[in-house]
Amino acid sequence: MAKRDAIYPADRHALYDAHRYSAAIRSGDLLFVSGQVGSREDGSPEPEFKRQVQLAFDNLNAVLAVAGCTFEDVVDVTTFHTDPERQFETFMAVRDKAIGDPPYPNWTAVGVNWLAGFDFEIKVIARIPQR
Repeated sequence: MAKRDAIYPADRHALYDAHRYSAAIRSGDLLFVSGQVGSREDGSPEPEFKRQVQLAFDNLNAVLAVAGCTFEDVVDVTTFHTDPERQFETFMAVRDKAIGDPPYPNWTAVGVNWLAGFDFEIKVIARIPQR
């Protein structure tokens, strides 16, 4: 079996080392991105929810960019929410700006009761464009 082809954004490598996971794994022409959260530079959660969601998308975009992808290459999205009913309108405003025009990727939203101090997480699978 081939060794995993790990992808890391330049400025967040210590976070992944500390928690023993890769930001993303490239497998053929697919990119499997680990859950991204709205952390500040020191790794702590951004307390304001809308800003936390925006930072999660920013962190996701940074991982996608390292692999030569954009959100347009995303085919599958899973989002995790600690209080979906209360958070959904705010989340959708940020999501709509990031996701672009149809056709939209698949999307599964999951309500959870714990995200290590965060209120939102997003993970995706993207197809790496052929250059």
